[in-house]
Amino acid sequence: MIWGRCLLTARLQCCRCRLSWQLKRHYSFLPDDVKSLRAVVNPDISKIRNIGIMAHIDAGKTTTTERMLYYSGYTRALGDVDDGDTVTDFMAQERERGITIQSAAVTFDWKSYRINLIDTPGHVDFTLEVERALRVLDGAVAVFDASAGVEAQTLTVWRQAEKHHVPCVCFLNKMDKPAANLSFSIESIRQKLKANPVLLQIPVGSGKSFSGVVDLLTNQKLIWKLGSSEDDGRKFESKPLDLSDEPDLLQEVTEARTALIEQVADLDDEFAELLLTDFGDNFDAVPSVRLQEAVRRVTLARKGVPVLCGSSLKNKGVQPLLDAVAAYLPAPNERHHDLVRWYKDDLCALAFKVLHDKQRGPLVFLRIYSGTLKPQSAVHNINRNSIERMSRLLVPFADQHVEIPSMTAGNIALTVGLKQTVTGDTIVSSKSSAAAAARRAQNDGGGGKKRGEQASVVLSGVEVPDPVFFCTIEPPTMAKQADLEHALSCLQREDPSLKVRVDPDSGQTILCGMGELHIEIIHDRIRREYGIETHLGPLQVAYRETILHEVSTTDTLDRTVGERRHVVTVALTVRPVDILSASASCEVTLTEELETQLSPELKEALENGVHSSYLQGPLLGYPLLGVSTLIKSINVEPGTSAAMVSACVSRCMLKAMKLAGNQVLEPLMSLEVTVGEEHLGAVLGDLAQRRGTVQDIQSRHDNKVLLANVPLAEMMGYSTILRTLTSGNATFSLELDVYDAMNPQDQNVLLKRLSGLL
Repeated sequence: MIWGRCLLTARLQCCRCRLSWQLKRHYSFLPDDVKSLRAVVNPDISKIRNIGIMAHIDAGKTTTTERMLYYSGYTRALGDVDDGDTVTDFMAQERERGITIQSAAVTFDWKSYRINLIDTPGHVDFTLEVERALRVLDGAVAVFDASAGVEAQTLTVWRQAEKHHVPCVCFLNKMDKPAANLSFSIESIRQKLKANPVLLQIPVGSGKSFSGVVDLLTNQKLIWKLGSSEDDGRKFESKPLDLSDEPDLLQEVTEARTALIEQVADLDDEFAELLLTDFGDNFDAVPSVRLQEAVRRVTLARKGVPVLCGSSLKNKGVQPLLDAVAAYLPAPNERHHDLVRWYKDDLCALAFKVLHDKQRGPLVFLRIYSGTLKPQSAVHNINRNSIERMSRLLVPFADQHVEIPSMTAGNIALTVGLKQTVTGDTIVSSKSSAAAAARRAQNDGGGGKKRGEQASVVLSGVEVPDPVFFCTIEPPTMAKQADLEHALSCLQREDPSLKVRVDPDSGQTILCGMGELHIEIIHDRIRREYGIETHLGPLQVAYRETILHEVSTTDTLDRTVGERRHVVTVALTVRPVDILSASASCEVTLTEELETQLSPELKEALENGVHSSYLQGPLLGYPLLGVSTLIKSINVEPGTSAAMVSACVSRCMLKAMKLAGNQVLEPLMSLEVTVGEEHLGAVLGDLAQRRGTVQDIQSRHDNKVLLANVPLAEMMGYSTILRTLTSGNATFSLELDVYDAMNPQDQNVLLKRLSGLL
């Protein structure tokens, strides 16, 4: 009996050893030389890199992420987007379509660095996912298809990165394609992105013979000799360039390195001084370490962007990209956030994403700017003015998470238990720490605001774009209405770009989204995740209205409610504003005399009345755009309520806008179609029927790139039509450009159709 028990104990210990060894292989949280878990999970802040991967559709973002995880030892096998087994595309819709829909966060170690990486979508419908990821990241990797250079969505994500002052590294992917062209891609970065590309690598071979790169800083030749299809690219040969190499390659490398040294010297004064004082005779003798330091300074100052090349799918060039992320992109303490310094060592974090988990409830992603986060602690949400208790703290790894005891500043954490927090909320340790930070801000003179102390110590959230598509959504039976409302409220918390409203006339629930694909994905998620077979009405376009002429009018409201008599007389002028100007949004002003005479309550009542009439135009009930209102005079009898003042102003506004003549504005989209020359005529003919205006036709290798403006109303189901016209050989991208006036004929057709006469 005792012998049997000993045998069982030995087997259990053996099993434990095997299990811990597998854990070591799968996650790098437990390396071979056993360190404390806290040291690995909370590295020094200078060793942390918070980065995002951003690009146009199908440039290779998810494939690059997959290679990074594999080479850093966090996955056992290389996933493939086409096979639907990648780590970061874990939603069923992503795996079916082979696209990224929501940004996914993964945490891994590379050499001595901790990398928190977010893989972002490329479709314009999910542009908010990119926006909120870039809001909390310190650096970004922009991935380019080396055969296409800068594409439409590349421009959009680059602008978003510039808005948040995020330093970038460029990775020219797909260098193994026959049409891949290094000089074309570099030139398109310079011309279209108005950036300053700093080329750090030269490819060895081109097209299918692409075998590696030459590092211009160290003059090392990195070659991947992939013997078979099973070869994973983990091992590569690194050797210095010598005279036995091809003369053409040697000459190209020499010229490129000289150009690199001159370019960095132009951009960095410290490096230029070093060159002139110590290496005046021979610039080429400058040590690679000094050159690397100078490239890092240039990148952090956003004066230039390092450019590397490779092929993620063919497993070439990803390890040098990871080295570049560690070498050139900033650590959290190198990005300066004014608000954060006022919190000192107190907790200050920003919630930038919410996911709903059926077992755990809402999971909130936090970027920690200062202080330390611990589970089972109460935190204060400044935006909601509420205290919540956080139950657990996790390190994100796509849809699998690792629980940890604490998380320090500079990291990205996943929290369980924050029920009220939404995207853009600022989380602090307590109300008193927020008040202390506000006092420090006021003492500095930088943040003193009269609206209240805490207004100045809230981190800026995420700008949510206005939706352009909407459609009705109905449950299969009234018994499922409550379930549908719960599903929509959860999805709205996850995705702030999804808006849900109830039509006041019909009582129908209306979904407002960023595009056809966006609404289709939401519909699919409601069916799969919440088990509700909903019915979607036809997609409709979010029009706007404006006025044509300046009109002045007066209105008097005389009502007796109960025993009180309410009398208000208002005189105002409405006039059109150019919808293409910066101040195209509707505004309200008062005369100087009224500004000084009226009480704040009366001013607020006037503004409420004007703004409520801006929400519904007189022609079709769409919101107004490009209207300015001047309130000339107001006469209010004693005892009149503020609600009656607002009602009188609204009635007067409606009267004025009907007299001013009305115009419907429709959303015009920027369309970019990449198509072969043989199908160009068919695509142009189809665009002419869609009221499209061609802006430009550019050449890109054997293809033509068609740039046009097309009304959104004419773009329903365009992807299917384009596929038919071009036998599936064309791609297109669409984004909102501007609202423009419809011509009278199209406006009359729209009015008849919406009133049921057509």
